[in-house]
Amino acid sequence: MGHLLSKNGYRLKKKTHKLNHRKKKKRNCFLHGPCMLCFIIHSNSTGLDDDNSHLEASVNGSVYRHNSATGIGVPGVGIGAAAASKFAERYATLASPEDCPNFLLSPRELAIWEGQGRSILSAVPAKLIPPPALFRTAGVSVTVPIPVPVPGCTSDYAEMVCKRKCSEVQRCTPCKQPRCAFAAPDGGVVGGGGDAASNSELGHCHLPLCPLPSSSNSSSSSSSSSSSVPADGCCGLGLHVDLPNSSDSSTCCLHQYESCQAKGSDAADHLSINHLPSSILLKVLSHLTVKERCLCASLVCKYWRDLCLDFQFWKQIDLSGLQQVNDELLVKIASRRQNVTEMNISDCRGVHDHGVSSLASHCPGLQKYTAYRCKQLGDASLSALATHCPLLVKVHVGNQDKLTDEALKKLGEHCSELKDVHLGQCYSITDEGMVALARGCPKLQRLYLQENKMVTDRSVRAVAEHCPELQFVGFMGCPVTSQGVIHLTALRFLTVLDLRHISELNNETVMEVVRKCRSLSSLNLCLNWSINDRCVEIIAKEGRSLKELYLVSCKITDHALIAIGQYSSTIETVDAGWCKDITDQGATQIAQSSKSLRYLGLMRCDKVNEETVERLVVQYPHIVFSTVMQDCKRTLERAYQMGWSPNTSTAS
Repeated sequence: MGHLLSKNGYRLKKKTHKLNHRKKKKRNCFLHGPCMLCFIIHSNSTGLDDDNSHLEASVNGSVYRHNSATGIGVPGVGIGAAAASKFAERYATLASPEDCPNFLLSPRELAIWEGQGRSILSAVPAKLIPPPALFRTAGVSVTVPIPVPVPGCTSDYAEMVCKRKCSEVQRCTPCKQPRCAFAAPDGGVVGGGGDAASNSELGHCHLPLCPLPSSSNSSSSSSSSSSSVPADGCCGLGLHVDLPNSSDSSTCCLHQYESCQAKGSDAADHLSINHLPSSILLKVLSHLTVKERCLCASLVCKYWRDLCLDFQFWKQIDLSGLQQVNDELLVKIASRRQNVTEMNISDCRGVHDHGVSSLASHCPGLQKYTAYRCKQLGDASLSALATHCPLLVKVHVGNQDKLTDEALKKLGEHCSELKDVHLGQCYSITDEGMVALARGCPKLQRLYLQENKMVTDRSVRAVAEHCPELQFVGFMGCPVTSQGVIHLTALRFLTVLDLRHISELNNETVMEVVRKCRSLSSLNLCLNWSINDRCVEIIAKEGRSLKELYLVSCKITDHALIAIGQYSSTIETVDAGWCKDITDQGATQIAQSSKSLRYLGLMRCDKVNEETVERLVVQYPHIVFSTVMQDCKRTLERAYQMGWSPNTSTAS
């Protein structure tokens, strides 16, 4: 690139030299912009024929001088004497605008200057290398010459620094805003990555420029360049220049900084959680219950209401215990959310067969249905679910008095994928419904019946024959006998067996079930007075996978506990509560001999002294001993951990 030549030359006023106070002389300035290799900056010389006139050239970003009178170059610059002399002579001949082209270098001379410039940086002292340009604004180019000591040059260092820089500005913490904008020469705003309008929309602070420092030995610069340079130190931008007589500008910058900080705090106040992506907000809301989302979160704003209506929150709907739930609400949910896969309406007394039927008709993909203690529901609701939701895998309808065999027949007819059924305390169910259910649901894995007074051994036999994948079976309080229980030996995958309160259960049946069901891990024989020490001994010997054994209120003594400690290496939980014949010997022997024991229930074993239990707690800290006193201590300890403190006034 060549020099940018002005169309009309103008007279540029030069400062008076500090030392000799010579008369001002004016000269034409033909050059307005630098080229790639060199540019001229008028020094404080008085004329072309003055002894102190200097030649300044910038190569690769560094400034070099050559005395036009003496022909002596700057030490360490390494410019050839011949080339420098020719260049100085040519410079001295400039007298008019027409002579300016004579100053341009020829290609050969340009190559000489380029070759000399490659080793210039290594020759110049490090402290004289100028720093990188920190500020660049639209349409503005600021050049600050770096002084190089030249023999005979009496120019003051203060005059070599740009007078437009603010001085004595204290360093301060940067604003929290992205970037402050500065005034452009045309009155607009530059900086911050856009025009004034965009910056105002983004909330950027636009600060006016600091006034020029008042200095007796500095005059006003060119209007086209002085108004476009940002003040150093404003909003903590970092450039700090110390110049005299600039306390006013420092105060101005600090005032503007405080204003910017105030605007930043106001902008911070407008920050909202709604600025987060919707995926993150959905993750946050997923930790709330349906009640919290419906009655709290959805009332915050319309945006949150829409988020709370997201389909992922309405795939598993848990309305248990909400008395406000009625048929109308279920109809609305069904009409708007047809992707429901799980529904829990336990203890919802306002729901009737009509609402559940409407839900079933609109949600064919329903897979899990739970409705404990909904005594107002009958066969119509469960029949509708079986008809419209063939993908059902879980049906828990415990404690529904109106439920009969008709609903079970519908389940067996339409829901062949059913795996989990809970029909406890449904007193109207008989063997007919259970047989139909067992035949129609061969994939059944969990079946629990409790106090179903009309379910007998026939149901147990049908379940054992038609549902070979059963893993959990419970017939608590049902009028079944050993003739029915013995059929459970055909279940090879059986892991949990609940035979509580079976009136006609003998020891031989229990021992045979334990021998044949090798995967059995939990056996509940509570409230069976027929279970004795010999049965427990066989269970301990044959139960290779057994981990839990419940013997509450059985007819056992210390020998049963001693046998468990001697023969079983897998049993971890033993509950022998309310067994009146258990003494300190049995509790001590099982704790000493068993290596797998982790819980021993001794609730209301009156022959076991509390001092013995305290000693066992200290000796075997890995075992939890359950007695009245020990349970009370653990309850109080948990209460203290949760921050509870006893009320001394009430206790007194």
